Amino acid sequence: MPVQYILGEWDFQGLSLKMAPPVFIPRPETEELVDWVLEEVTQKPHAVEAQGGPLVLDVGCGSGAISLSLLSRLPQSRVIAVDKGEAAISLTRENAQRLQLQDRIRIVLLDVTLESSWAHLLPWGPMDLVVSNPPYVFHQDMEQLAPEIQSYEDPAALDGGERGMDIIIHILALAPRLLKDSGSIFLEVDPRHPELIGNWLQSRPDLSLDLVAVRRDFCGRPRFLHIRRSGPQAGCPVDAWPGPQPARVPG
Repeated sequence: MPVQYILGEWDFQGLSLKMAPPVFIPRPETEELVDWVLEEVTQKPHAVEAQGGPLVLDVGCGSGAISLSLLSRLPQSRVIAVDKGEAAISLTRENAQRLQLQDRIRIVLLDVTLESSWAHLLPWGPMDLVVSNPPYVFHQDMEQLAPEIQSYEDPAALDGGERGMDIIIHILALAPRLLKDSGSIFLEVDPRHPELIGNWLQSRPDLSLDLVAVRRDFCGRPRFLHIRRSGPQAGCPVDAWPGPQPARVPG
């Protein structure tokens, strides 16, 4: 069993988060993703909305590691955290309460592969950022994962389909309906993905999304993507936060 599950908690970005199987265990690389998001937000104040902080959508929140790290470092930020797994939703909620960050996060059981998903997020207004560490392992590589990962962690949080892009493509298709004009998407991906995703975006000019930067992880592998919306944003109402929480969406 992974040590994180044995201990029942793990440190991420200086936060002590509860861990419980089968919810995905956050890796050190994802701390680098959070660092990059924080850099972009703090260096580009125009990206911060009028209320003083960005509105962030975290897709596949897992334990809440990304969401809660951003909330703790950006005191005026607000986060919509979604996941299709009930165990993940429960764990994110518990970690938010442990860290007393529950007032600035909305945690929603939602499957982004469902066509109607975006409509359930519209009431909270257009997003400044979409951040995700999605399932990105190529399906044929799943059997090469360490036995303890295969035995204890949710495979749905790892398996990205034939080319590791099944969920990524859904996120990219969903994002233009939710992002503000010039809003950004930050993704953690497989090192083979920057070229694949760049080519896919070029084939979909209707999405008005541009791959603007690729960053390498601490091992030198191209691991993180910054994608920006270039066209006019449409379809979202004026920001209505905190507003009522949408009904539970079947996963």
